[in-house]
Amino acid sequence: MPMRSNIHRALVLMLALAGGPAGAHDFWLQPRNFAVEAGSEWPLALLVGHGAARQRSPIPLQRIERFDAIAADGQVLTLHGRLHPGRDDSDADLRFDVAGTWRLVLETDDRAHSRLPALRFNDYLQSEGLVVALEQRRRTGRMDADGSEIYRRIAKALVRVGAGMATQDDAATRPIGLELEIVPERDPCGTRDASTLPVRVLHRGEGLAGATLKLTLLEDDAEPVAVRITDATGRATFDLPPAGNWLLNVVWTRALPAGAEADFATTFSSLAFGCAPAPGQPHAWTRARMAWSRPAWSGP
Repeated sequence: MPMRSNIHRALVLMLALAGGPAGAHDFWLQPRNFAVEAGSEWPLALLVGHGAARQRSPIPLQRIERFDAIAADGQVLTLHGRLHPGRDDSDADLRFDVAGTWRLVLETDDRAHSRLPALRFNDYLQSEGLVVALEQRRRTGRMDADGSEIYRRIAKALVRVGAGMATQDDAATRPIGLELEIVPERDPCGTRDASTLPVRVLHRGEGLAGATLKLTLLEDDAEPVAVRITDATGRATFDLPPAGNWLLNVVWTRALPAGAEADFATTFSSLAFGCAPAPGQPHAWTRARMAWSRPAWSGP
């Protein structure tokens, strides 16, 4: 029955995403295409979750502190006024007139709050590679206590504007200066004569050691394609991704002082990019449209 199917789908999504980031850590900017014509208008979606739990993000506009686009020459466009989260057809409509690699960046505030039972919180820390937080819980004898965190999200996307410009600038490899940032050290969609994609994770401008970095194909995102741990300089290396739409994501946290509103302050960061739809696979934007209907909940 269609009604029963819709109710079941909503319940699955609610259960998968309940409790905040433990079930919905993936958050990213999904343009209709990662390569667009100069002067054309195109839609963008804010997506969260993965696999069967992927959906439009229900984040309210007032929680988004920054939404900018940075051109290859460093020009910054403030795009907050172009956001309209929750509209049926998209979450933003954008247009760039200058050719080159544009970096989109979105940052939320840190007022989202998550609290989980001890077992689920420990599993979440383990799955995200947040060893520092696990060690802190062991050291303070709180492995059997509920865990809580405040968190924020940072999302970047690489959008190529204009034909024939893939190798004309190095914007993809330049840091923006975010609190937690994924920076490819080679343009992931530039020349295809390389075999690897070196990536660096920066935390407040410095290389972050021991972070778990995941690479996911957005056309088939139930599980990451590859997982790496950053070295002492914050670097990790992946095989060069083939054609498709891709997501890199990382999580980091720090303990808050005793008596604070939560145990930890966590930042989730992502980088989305696309070289071409994978042959024989549905385009990631098609999957985004399939997730347009929101479940009836009001999480972060």
